[in-house]
Amino acid sequence: HSFIHFYSFTAIIRSLRLRLRLLQLLSFAITTSNMSLVTAFAPLRRVLPRAFASVSASASRHCASAMMMSTTSAADIQSALSSSKQQSFIGTNVNTAMEALANADAVCFDVDSTVISEEGIDVLADYLNKGDAVAKLTAQAMEGSMPFQDALADRLALLEPSQAQILACLEERPLVLTPGIESLVEALIEARIDVYLVSGGFRIMIEPIAKTLCIAKDHIYANTILFDDSTEDKKYIGFDTNEPTSADMGKPRALQQIKDQHGYETMIMVGDGATDAQAKPPAAAFIGFGGVVVREAVKEKACWFVTDFKDMEQIVRQFATTPDEEEEEE
Repeated sequence: HSFIHFYSFTAIIRSLRLRLRLLQLLSFAITTSNMSLVTAFAPLRRVLPRAFASVSASASRHCASAMMMSTTSAADIQSALSSSKQQSFIGTNVNTAMEALANADAVCFDVDSTVISEEGIDVLADYLNKGDAVAKLTAQAMEGSMPFQDALADRLALLEPSQAQILACLEERPLVLTPGIESLVEALIEARIDVYLVSGGFRIMIEPIAKTLCIAKDHIYANTILFDDSTEDKKYIGFDTNEPTSADMGKPRALQQIKDQHGYETMIMVGDGATDAQAKPPAAAFIGFGGVVVREAVKEKACWFVTDFKDMEQIVRQFATTPDEEEEEE
């Protein structure tokens, strides 16, 4: 009982912290833009429920686990699908992936060519008129034919992007979300499943995406570009090699850190690249995504390979049982 009470108390504290953070952001927005209260609160009517659910998801899951929540089996899922639908699925162990998704504590998404329909670094390279050379290195890194840390260092050495250039790029050429990702993330948050962005891309470019999806900044695991604050445009001086995603096998390290910190039992990794496939284990399942680009090496390794997010969302909405639903059943 003390275990349950601890996590319930933690959930309350984390929720209160988020409420305070949101109010601070709202106050800042109003004072800096002179917007009216009605205008300020309008977008929050949709954001607040999702944000609060995301913050309290981890504690709720742990509490429910302590009370021995029932789980959804692969047989439960398969019985709800037509035989023709079942035959259309691709993967090395589709049943395991579906069952893991239905019972997941956390789902981790790659960002480039998964959450967004492009490669962020290629967008930046095109903006800086260095697209062709960087795209070649990106392809080699995603196919696994070049150590990731070498590809990252070489691409940044080619670009040397200042902070001012990156922010200008994001302003003039905002990154585009992959169709269906907003609805899937919303379904996960409503099911009290924690959502993370684990990427070999750059934190400065991913934070606006996380904000759109109502994913907290501390749920972003990505590379940090270092800038010279003494220069006017904050010139590029390197990247933080301490970030787990800055080197090969970085995503399994990142997921292990997340798992150790939060005590998750069932984690899912979703992504389009070879570095995403490396994340199983500690992920219970790897769901390969080919909705932007199909990589054969990834398709061969994926427990379940999808080309859109519809089937994943269906499983979450139909089979992922929230703690609230379990309490109602009791």
